Amino acid sequence: MRIKHIMQVHPLLIFGFLFLFNLACTKSVGPIIPVNEKVFTTVDRTIVPDQVPVFPPFLNPNDVSKFTQYGYGFWHYGPGVPYQKRIDLMPAGYTGDNVSNSALFLNFFSFSDIHITDKESPAEAIYYGYKWNVLSGYSPAMLYTTHMLDATVRTINSLHKQKSFDFGLSMGDAINSSQYNELRWFIDVLDGKMINPDSGIKDDPNPGPNNDYQDEYQAAGLDNSIKWYQTVGNHDHFWMGMFPADTYVTGKMTGSSILDLGNIFTDPLGLASRGFYMGVIDGKTINGEIVGAGPINSFTAPPTVPSDKDRRPLLLNEWMGEFSKSTSLPAGHGFTPAMAAAGFANYTFEPKSDLPIKVIVLDNTNSGTQPVTDAYGKGFLDKQRYDWLVAELDKGQAEGKLMIISAHIPIKIKVDPSTLIGQAMIWSHDSYKSEDEMLVKLHTYPNLILWTSGHRHISAVTPQPSPDPTKPELGFWEVETPSLREFPQQFRTFQITRNSDNTISIFAADVDPVALDGSLVAKARSFAIAANQLFKIIQDPMPDGVVNVELIKKINPDMQLKLKDLGAPIIK
Repeated sequence: MRIKHIMQVHPLLIFGFLFLFNLACTKSVGPIIPVNEKVFTTVDRTIVPDQVPVFPPFLNPNDVSKFTQYGYGFWHYGPGVPYQKRIDLMPAGYTGDNVSNSALFLNFFSFSDIHITDKESPAEAIYYGYKWNVLSGYSPAMLYTTHMLDATVRTINSLHKQKSFDFGLSMGDAINSSQYNELRWFIDVLDGKMINPDSGIKDDPNPGPNNDYQDEYQAAGLDNSIKWYQTVGNHDHFWMGMFPADTYVTGKMTGSSILDLGNIFTDPLGLASRGFYMGVIDGKTINGEIVGAGPINSFTAPPTVPSDKDRRPLLLNEWMGEFSKSTSLPAGHGFTPAMAAAGFANYTFEPKSDLPIKVIVLDNTNSGTQPVTDAYGKGFLDKQRYDWLVAELDKGQAEGKLMIISAHIPIKIKVDPSTLIGQAMIWSHDSYKSEDEMLVKLHTYPNLILWTSGHRHISAVTPQPSPDPTKPELGFWEVETPSLREFPQQFRTFQITRNSDNTISIFAADVDPVALDGSLVAKARSFAIAANQLFKIIQDPMPDGVVNVELIKKINPDMQLKLKDLGAPIIK
């Protein structure tokens, strides 16, 4: 999907809302992936939704029981999408012809926006989704977010056996609405714990083990040899990614009464507006029926659900602190106890001791600790974080290291700022520095090669060319990772290579988590496809928004010399 579709897909994402696969144990639904089974990227094959009948009856996105009957949610494999060579940052006349990839520097992955969701929470915003045509508010795939994350982990583990990953990046919006239980599910899936994706009282809509979205299961856990690092997203510490949870919303999260809100997108009262019960998934039903949703005057009594204290919202420092309670590596996944205490979610790491590459993990979400005049879900830096970023870039440049920035929200994407969509996608005017001011500074670092992000739920690549055509090395690439919750439910792989002409290439490819026939993950994929079809979302470019690219960048002579003999030989 491209910008023209974002209002259809994520009007909640626009304002800050603007908003697994088969199991590893013998109780799993269907077979698990054998240890040595080959898995594929979208370079090899793609998932293509089947055409819906021309004149299907009108369905709502929550008419799950009718999807199959009327042809929604079916798909087949299509041809792969080869890497497209991009030379946008190179000098005029450069073609890249007869240039070979000489050595591999890094092989890593990123995943983003899984939005692990407590679908039974009385404080979600389901009514906005299925009644107001907002996919971010409701998709039937939200029943299976932990399963899709587990499928992603299993697929990563299988790819790791084919070619070892150096590390992984979780790009933010790990959870949907800042809830403690959502975050524990996220971390526990990656740690390979037993997962009980049910809240309130225990439900079993399809009697028996491991055959429905509420059943407890054993997660695979990320291979212990892979280190993964966490980036913070707006949904991780704001209610629905949009507002800090106030006393009213917090009470609804941990209580039993379903949230009552008005139109928070137009009402200046924001969270103080009232008028509609937001609804909840009835976890006793096999298809996750919606209950307790609609105008408040249509109810004779306020709708309720069983309460759960683990639905409490987390502040940023509390959210960071939970990562120290993880058994996978590295400890804290980038966050130290001191950082958590301070609520400062910025850090750096160097993936290989013998390679001059530095990753800068940047929290560019609103802090939520100071008054704002703009939406909380937009890109934002305060002075402290900006000064820290500049200091780390200065240090990396002085030390002769290539640099990658990992931040949840992209910078200076191609939108029309005169439109509502464009206004929603630009950075907050409360930010200490604007996007334009940021770019001026970023373009002073020839060793900055990549800004990687999530947030928009799409696969996209944006060149950020040098403002000086005589110094093309001052440009860098921006690569966005799509959402694991919304179709096409993909993650990305990255390979950085040294080339025979002393340039570097960044190979970025989308990957579909493996979903074997009959598995809960296959059902999640089918539901996500059906939601796209019912919300009339077109993934652009075709097929299905896949963007596989080889991104070439010039580096300065000093770095060319420093990198000349580094990297692993590339085995064809």
